[in-house]
Amino acid sequence: MTTATPYLSEAEARAEICRVGRELFARGYVHATAGNISVKLAQGFLITPTDACLGNLAPERLALLDDQGQQLSGDRASKTIVLHRRIYEASAATPTPARCVIHTHSTHLVACSLQGGSVDELLPALTPYFVMKVGRVPHIPYHRPGAPAAAEAVAQAIAAYAQAGRPIRAIMLARLGPNVWHDTPAAAMATLEELEETARLWTLVQPAPLTEPQIDELRQTFGAHW
Repeated sequence: MTTATPYLSEAEARAEICRVGRELFARGYVHATAGNISVKLAQGFLITPTDACLGNLAPERLALLDDQGQQLSGDRASKTIVLHRRIYEASAATPTPARCVIHTHSTHLVACSLQGGSVDELLPALTPYFVMKVGRVPHIPYHRPGAPAAAEAVAQAIAAYAQAGRPIRAIMLARLGPNVWHDTPAAAMATLEELEETARLWTLVQPAPLTEPQIDELRQTFGAHW
C-alpha cells in the first residue's frame, strides 16, 4: 500500500492553497467564487472560506478547523468541508489517501457530466496518462450543493472501488464538478489538469478507448490502478 507523504506544516499549507488557488483561477478551472481547496494537517484542516474567490486568497483568512471540523480561526469555512472530511476518512486506508482535496467547476468536466446521463463513470480509458495519473472517475448522481447524501455517496464509492482493487483519486458530482485528491495541493492540481484535459478531448472527438490489453500493459509496466 502506498505510504502518504508527511503532512505539510500549517504555514506551508496556507501558502500552497493560495498559490494553487491563483493557478486554478488563472487557467479558468474555477470562476467567480466557485470551487474550494482543503488540506489535512497533522491536527485539523485548512479550507478556503465560503464564497471566496480562489484567485484572490489571503493565507491568514483561510479557515482552520480541528479534527472534528469545528472552526478555530479564519473566515467562515466552506460548507464543503463535510464532503472533504468524508473523502479524507474514506480514502485513509486505501492506496490513494487524501492529504489535499480540490473541488472545481471545470468547464469540460461539467460538460461531460451534462452529456453523460446516468453513466456510472464519467470517462472511458482514453489516454495512457489518464489511466496512470487519474484512473476511474465515478459519476455521482446529482444532489444539491452541500447535501449530506452526496458526501455519503462519495465515501461509498471510494470504499467500493478500493475493495475492487481500483482505488480512485477523483469523483465527479453530476452537474457540479470534480473532487480530486492527492498528497499535496500541487499533486492534486496536476491530477485535476490531466482529468480536465481528458474531458476536453472527449468533448472534441469522443475517440475509441484503449483496449483491455493496452490497459493491462499500463498496469504491469506502471502500476496503474484502472
